[in-house]
Amino acid sequence: MLGKIIKGIAGFYYVYAEDEEVYACRAKGIFRKDNQKPLVGDNVEITVLHEKDKEGSLTDILPRKNSLIRPAVANVDQAFVLFALEDPKPNFLLLDRFLIMMEQAGIPAVICFNKKDLAQEEETEKLCRIYRDCGYQVILSSTVKGEGIQEIRKALQGKTTVVAGPSGVGKSSLTNILQPEVKMETGEISRKLKRGRHTTRHSQVVPIGKDTYLMDTPGFSSLYLTDMEEQELKGYFREFRPYEGQCRFLGCLHIHEPGCAVKEALEKEVISRLRYEDYLELYEELKEKRRY
Repeated sequence: MLGKIIKGIAGFYYVYAEDEEVYACRAKGIFRKDNQKPLVGDNVEITVLHEKDKEGSLTDILPRKNSLIRPAVANVDQAFVLFALEDPKPNFLLLDRFLIMMEQAGIPAVICFNKKDLAQEEETEKLCRIYRDCGYQVILSSTVKGEGIQEIRKALQGKTTVVAGPSGVGKSSLTNILQPEVKMETGEISRKLKRGRHTTRHSQVVPIGKDTYLMDTPGFSSLYLTDMEEQELKGYFREFRPYEGQCRFLGCLHIHEPGCAVKEALEKEVISRLRYEDYLELYEELKEKRRY
């Protein structure tokens, strides 16, 4: 029987199968022998061992479309990057790190700014414009007031979407709205149980409709760029791309060079200073990492 791994805990892989049941499966030893680790999001083949107890054996991993290292998930169609406009205020460097990671993996990203009911309208519009001008789809939402939910549903329809963002921005609350039966543990419950700040401790796939899945991943507070030279970084900033080949110097890094088309666009406010300053900081970080 075919299915999708929706969770992996302590050697068990929970597979949402084509009969719409969830089976607890152990992976065959051949995967360890071939150094192949099943990932959340993998499409797999299972053999049902106990129908009543919903137990099975994971016998085959189907070819992956793609996979990520952090979080360790497979077969992602898009990323849904969720940040709050207030409480907590958005960390733009963290947001840009995540967007770069998705650009590097070739995975389209949709940005959602939640808690719009707490934010100033002028600031919100300015922020949306920055990222829309870079070519990203930006959705505004308020899970408390139910705003933006239909637009979110439309963006997720028919796709497997990895949801990411820092703690406290409303990831679990949003999942609860999209799929009420799942009843994710929210921050409020977490505080009562005193089980720490990160409410999601394992990556898991949540079916929310026909051929529509959310990958809920553990919250993060830092994200470091890997497998990248500092010279490559400019290629992952979408708004720089129209100026490639227009700078005076071939291989211009858009930092100190004279006759730089990107810096000219920055002075004309065509390119966001916020994003450009993040570029400079990330460039220095990659450069420093290489030194050590």
